[in-house]
Amino acid sequence: MESYLPVIWAVIIGCAVAMYVILDGFDLGIGILFPFAASDRERDQMMNSVAPFWDGNETWLVLGGAGLMVTFPLAYSIILPALYLPVIVMLLALVFRGVAFEFRWLGVTSKPHWTFAFAAGSTLAAFCQGLILGDLVQGIKVENRAFAGGAFDWATPFAVLCGLGVVVGYALLGATWLILKTEGTIAERARAKAKLLLVAVLVFMVIVSLWTPLAFERIAARWFSLPNVLFIWWIPVVTALVAFTAWRALERGRDVLPFVASVALFLLGYLGLLISDFPYIVPPSVTIWQAAASPPTHIFMLMGTLILLPIIFGYTIFVYWIFGGKLREGEGYH
Repeated sequence: MESYLPVIWAVIIGCAVAMYVILDGFDLGIGILFPFAASDRERDQMMNSVAPFWDGNETWLVLGGAGLMVTFPLAYSIILPALYLPVIVMLLALVFRGVAFEFRWLGVTSKPHWTFAFAAGSTLAAFCQGLILGDLVQGIKVENRAFAGGAFDWATPFAVLCGLGVVVGYALLGATWLILKTEGTIAERARAKAKLLLVAVLVFMVIVSLWTPLAFERIAARWFSLPNVLFIWWIPVVTALVAFTAWRALERGRDVLPFVASVALFLLGYLGLLISDFPYIVPPSVTIWQAAASPPTHIFMLMGTLILLPIIFGYTIFVYWIFGGKLREGEGYH
């Protein structure tokens, strides 16, 4: 049982991260697309499309961060010092974005400033999340069970590439969300943006997919050695099919399928990252078993989580069901 508890918690935290990326990704994407809106009225409609959902989406970020701290304290004590700067900037960007979301509706003369804060906070938060991802993929230097690198080890070309890729990916989620939730001119403009963003996302995915095995031997061994390649060859094939499906759906004027396909692209990319590094929670040296807390801690946390997770899922499903359907021009929640 002791050997399975870290796996259970790794799955829970992994699912929390995936839920955050998907659910908060599209509303961060709305902010990233803000500067490209045709008018302030269009920005209002974009904001209203995520108004009932955006604050609840960050529940998953709290679950992932708190779960990591309690159930894998060694990993937390290594990852946080390695990523202090991007983590702090990300959290500050999310704070400014949250404040701007509410104050933008109240400000009259200050509305342009809150518009800028919302767009900048969304873009900066997404970029920092990409930096964090890139640093985890390239690996963290560990000695004597502690971070042994420098404060700017994360500032590499690969991490910057990942940061830009996440920004573009979130923008794609935001554009396809607007197709799903709005109609008329704003939806058509979002469809045109989504086509360009889909191409850009695929370019970033190809570059990262080529860069990682060439630069990191452990990832090349995981993907291209036998018998591994016999079990995971389908992932790039399915990714290409999903991308083609997304493009065809955009071309044919579909509303739901582009968003579903965009989410699937994120999940496939996430699966690829997990395959590249699991069971290392601090690549390339600390596994989930080495970083795990004591079994009583895992069991105690699991008892509460098994109660709370259905509540969180139920609340999330309920909100998305209640506020389902198209948001017509002039409608809103403020």
